[in-house]
Amino acid sequence: MIVVAGESLIDLVPQGDGAPLPALLPRLGGGPYNTAVALGRLGASVGFCSRVSTDGFGDALLAGLRTAGVETSLVQRGPEPTTLAVATIGADGSAHYGFYAQGSADRLFELPPQLPESVRALAFGTCSLVLEPGATAYEALLRREAGRGVFTLLDPNIRAGLIQDADVYRARFAGWLPYVSLLKLSEDDAEWLGGVPEGPAAVVLTRGGEGLTVRTRSGLEVSVPATPVAVADTIGAGDTVNAALLHGLAARDALSADALGELGADGWREVLGLACRAAAVTCSRTGAEPPYAWELS
Repeated sequence: MIVVAGESLIDLVPQGDGAPLPALLPRLGGGPYNTAVALGRLGASVGFCSRVSTDGFGDALLAGLRTAGVETSLVQRGPEPTTLAVATIGADGSAHYGFYAQGSADRLFELPPQLPESVRALAFGTCSLVLEPGATAYEALLRREAGRGVFTLLDPNIRAGLIQDADVYRARFAGWLPYVSLLKLSEDDAEWLGGVPEGPAAVVLTRGGEGLTVRTRSGLEVSVPATPVAVADTIGAGDTVNAALLHGLAARDALSADALGELGADGWREVLGLACRAAAVTCSRTGAEPPYAWELS
């Protein structure tokens, strides 16, 4: 099983050019949540580890996970409200967010007991690694599970507006890297962090319309072009890349640091190509709507 740990929330996505303000359509979202749903739709064995509100939005989020085939026994529940993310969509389809997260359920995540032995990989990212006190619990989960040999993926998916002290966050991020098997960064993430860091067995860099590049610890670098698509918006595209990377690596029995180094250029082209095709489907429709396996065959 692959476990995705982190927040779920409700994206409020603008519809049309309404004046004075556009209507906002609520959509299920959150970087880790989207990754878990995408893995489920691709047919992976996947679970979600988080804290979800008992409000109506929380019930809808859990229903979305179950519909996608995501196991939810690691989900904690609480009466606090669900985080809201108000999206602004640019002319090129890029999305920017304002967050309403004060006192929300996902911030109160607590470190769970050791994950089941069946867990092969664990993915982290986005707001859950910033907002305390939950961020400390997620960090402890990363360190503990990586320490017993679980493959880990980290996608920081930087939301600068949530980060109170950039230098403190960058130092904390550097402290995570020894526990990370695969790091996924956007070009914007890399610029904000001050460059593409070293340490993980492999780093995948998303380059928007230019495609994906992987750099491995052994010195291999492979790039693939983006899959052409008419972009509706980019919500969930990076999360879909995370899912496709994990799914593609699992299919090749490559969920270990050593296996990443041995994958070879052809293997990486196949995995990155799958991720590009999957992300293109997500970009072709509004909101975070990742593809099903049959859409990529």
